[in-house]
Amino acid sequence: MKILFADTAHPHLKGSLELSGFICDDLIESDLEKIKVIIKAYDGVVIRSKFKFDKEMLDATENLRFIARVGAGMENIDVAYAESKGIKCLHAPEGNRNAVAEQALGMLLNLMNNIRKADEEVRRGEWIREGNRGVELEGKTVGLIGFGNTGSSMARKLSGFDVKILAYDPHLSELENPQVELVSMDEIHQNCDVISLHVPLTEETRYMVNKDWLSRFKKPIWLINTARGKCLKTLDLLDAIDAGKVLGAGLDVLEFESLSFENLDASPELITRLRQHPKLLLTPHIAGWTHESNIKLADVLYTKIMALTASQN
Repeated sequence: MKILFADTAHPHLKGSLELSGFICDDLIESDLEKIKVIIKAYDGVVIRSKFKFDKEMLDATENLRFIARVGAGMENIDVAYAESKGIKCLHAPEGNRNAVAEQALGMLLNLMNNIRKADEEVRRGEWIREGNRGVELEGKTVGLIGFGNTGSSMARKLSGFDVKILAYDPHLSELENPQVELVSMDEIHQNCDVISLHVPLTEETRYMVNKDWLSRFKKPIWLINTARGKCLKTLDLLDAIDAGKVLGAGLDVLEFESLSFENLDASPELITRLRQHPKLLLTPHIAGWTHESNIKLADVLYTKIMALTASQN
């Protein structure tokens, strides 16, 4: 079986597949048009987010049996069409769920305790204690939007704190975690002090966090987004912060990221407003980007590819 590596992955994945008898070609420098021409010769393809596997790309395949996405999100793959052609779509949310949850929790604690702001002030020679008095997480109600791999991992991290954990996930009817209560979105709006997003980007979640959604909260909230940038309308969030509806926000992902998450495409004015806002904490889509998760993603995909090919033979 021949596998095309069209994007970067930890060398462990390619090495493990080759030891298992697969022929792996590394063509990560190839462009879209070249991939379309050569992909018909391959049984499997390993990608991240550089290429969009839409109907046109999928129709260029002839022997493809699987697409393996190094990561969690599948928005760059037309999964329904791929599977209608008998192409299995694999991803590895188990590989970076711990990393994402740790980043989300770290961003939350940073915001609530003014850590970045205080650090910058001390480096400027300013020693401001009262102006950096923090807020404790203890006693707060945390709402997790989405309770899949990363949402459930975040719940495990929060279980060490004295907090109430609520989860909203329309795709679940019950939870196995007794420390988490599955609730309606209305209950999220009525009770939560903190919101953390853990959803994929779908038509259902695209711009879910908008002016109307934010206005429904009974209390001012802290907001963390380590999911996808387009789940949140940036201007609406900024306005909500300025209006006091949102106390602070940690954004590892931004609405204006390119498909490959490598750069931003937004007006200079908006980028400046984001950079200068004192109640925002920004990171460049690195929540699942740890040294450990890099290897875990490879391990998860290797296991899934081996299981799939064994079932197909």
